[in-house]
Amino acid sequence: MLIAFNKPYGVLSQFTKEHEAHRTLAEFAFPAKVYPIGRLDSDSEGLLLLSDEAQWNDKLLHPRHAHRRTYHAQVEGIPTESALKKLTLGVSLPDFTTLPCQASIPAPAPDHAPRVPPIRVRKTVTDTWLELTLTEGKNRQVRRMTAAVGFPTLRLIRVAMGDLTLAKLALPPGQWRVLNEAETKLILRR
Repeated sequence: MLIAFNKPYGVLSQFTKEHEAHRTLAEFAFPAKVYPIGRLDSDSEGLLLLSDEAQWNDKLLHPRHAHRRTYHAQVEGIPTESALKKLTLGVSLPDFTTLPCQASIPAPAPDHAPRVPPIRVRKTVTDTWLELTLTEGKNRQVRRMTAAVGFPTLRLIRVAMGDLTLAKLALPPGQWRVLNEAETKLILRR
């Protein structure tokens, strides 16, 4: 069984509660014995897969499979061509250099519902949506990449895994459902 979940802001990608202040996956009535495949930080939103089948971890997360994950990152400022090029070539971070990725400013900008709570807004600094497609997923990687090129992430939403998109699923935040065979095949496309 493979489940798609539109993880809301402020929810940890785990079932056990470590601190009273955090929400966890336990409050969303998932079937027994499922676990998240990968993670999204509590301050990130979007597509999270869960399963009761161990082989999904390897298929979707091991770097040898180069499995695509697409994110929309709302960043502070308007990224330059130079910043986009740095993102696509790989960003040198203190502990590793990221693999090359796809990075662009989508036109038109994505129309995501406002986040609850809303992002911080500065009247003198505009913000821009970036679309980034990566084949690796290290801790807080997208946020670290955009900050390293001078455009800190204000909001981060995983919008696709493989060819399966949140838009196709039409799941509102906090909702989940079991995927059918055709949807599962979309995930596996690289």
